Amino acid sequence: MIVVVGIGADGMPGLSATSRAELQRATVIYGAKRQLGLLDDTLTAARREWPSPMLPALQTLLDRHKEDIHIVASGDPLMHGIGGTLIRLFGAEKVRVLPHVSSVTLACARMGWNVHDTEVISLVTAQPGTAVRRGGQAIVLSKDRSTPQALATLLNAHGRGDSEVSVLERLAGPAERRRDGTARQWADDAPSDVDDLNVIAVLYLPDERMSPLPDDAFVHDGQITKHGIRAVTLAALQPRPGERLWDVGAGSGSIAVEWCLRYQECSAVAFERDERRRLNIERNATASGVDIDVRGDAPDAFDGAATPSAIFIGGGLTEPGVLDACLDNLPTGGRLVANTVTTESEAVLMQAHSRLGGQLRRFQHYQGEPLGAFTGWRPQYPVTQWAVTK
Repeated sequence: MIVVVGIGADGMPGLSATSRAELQRATVIYGAKRQLGLLDDTLTAARREWPSPMLPALQTLLDRHKEDIHIVASGDPLMHGIGGTLIRLFGAEKVRVLPHVSSVTLACARMGWNVHDTEVISLVTAQPGTAVRRGGQAIVLSKDRSTPQALATLLNAHGRGDSEVSVLERLAGPAERRRDGTARQWADDAPSDVDDLNVIAVLYLPDERMSPLPDDAFVHDGQITKHGIRAVTLAALQPRPGERLWDVGAGSGSIAVEWCLRYQECSAVAFERDERRRLNIERNATASGVDIDVRGDAPDAFDGAATPSAIFIGGGLTEPGVLDACLDNLPTGGRLVANTVTTESEAVLMQAHSRLGGQLRRFQHYQGEPLGAFTGWRPQYPVTQWAVTK
């Protein structure tokens, strides 16, 4: 068996009787240098620090020992910790986890927040941009002392400088400390003595959680699937947790961004030939805290891209081979949705519909605008949409 014991910054005095008994019977204890340093002299087991990289050592762990193996880990090992990795490698029947109070629970307690109302974001391996949000509250797990200022700088750059930021250091330990400010303050004048062991509590302001997002939330050059059409397009695409979208002819990337915002586990790959638009997609992704793989022109850039669950074609339908390449890369059961406003692209959709079936729809939206002293209806271009499941 592998026994994983969670331990806090308060060390062994904070352990339960069960956790303490497990460590006292251990013959070998693995852990990071900091966690091993929290153990006292009552334990006789050999202590072994994890090598770097750690994964190869984990994969051969059971091969190197005949007795039970004990591991110490921070807080709750199943909260973005080693516990989940070990269960994936060896199965739940081989791994026993004795959790301590997690840093997330401790941080919420200090902030007076309900845990179930709070998002948990790990920046231990991810980039700070993945913790940008348009509203809500989150506990952000830091990589090191530089993370609070890096995140605050991004929040400030994307119009979230008023967000309330609390950096909580060495939670539950004798040197616990909390420092409050705004993202703007942390970006401009972060303290130089932040401890590497910290988490960040963020209340994102202004709170602008909307779905779908307004058009002015995106940087674009006019090539954008507008608000109303975006709503019906997302409905046709039917995003589900953990699925991946290919956004082909992505323009501003608005569909890819909305797809990723629907569920935290959703991801997207955007294909766009124009370099300036690719930069806009990256900016829009960062502003919404989503990670989009931005690639070049379709279908050439399809090679090496992760397999999609669904594909949206917003541009390039008349380019030779684009539609066929999309269908070839779509797995059985995958969904394809294509929108067009030109008669040439519409002809491609009509031929595809007659060959493969699916649903054809046409949307005509009107905008109320001043007409002298009165109000009149100004039509937008009609959009033809084809949706099919492979």
